[in-house]
Amino acid sequence: MNKKIIAAMSIVGALLIAACGGGESSDNKSTTATAPQMEIPAAPARGSYDPNRGEGKFSEGNVTVGALDAAMAGKGKAIAETKCFSCHKTTGEKLVGPGWKGVTERHKPYWIMNFITNPDPMIDKDPKVQAQLEICLVRMPNQNLTDEDARNIVEFMRQNDGAK
Repeated sequence: MNKKIIAAMSIVGALLIAACGGGESSDNKSTTATAPQMEIPAAPARGSYDPNRGEGKFSEGNVTVGALDAAMAGKGKAIAETKCFSCHKTTGEKLVGPGWKGVTERHKPYWIMNFITNPDPMIDKDPKVQAQLEICLVRMPNQNLTDEDARNIVEFMRQNDGAK
């Protein structure tokens, strides 16, 4: 009986060694699983930001201005009184943010609309906005303006700058 037990244990031991690999050889490949590589989107090309257009959906093709629209300017003033004048003055004087005087002479209407509807990406990318941030020290919050609100504010800004 002892011989039967020894034979059985030898077989079991051989099976265990075979199942566990029994040792390393140069032909064995690693079975360690690696986590799949995540694709990190490439940053936009450095030159892809257009400082004349800004970052957003507005462009020369979808924002047109003509003669001053007094009704739109009135609506824009009402919106600005609620959402903008706690930080901005209509003069060149800085309050929390920069004054508005001359803004429509420095920037295209679609740039202004992109900035006031989409301030965070423009603050991050536009060198002039970043320079203004260094002076004002406060990021402009997103006021969640509609496209129509933004257009009306631009018209008020144009009126403030003397557009006819």
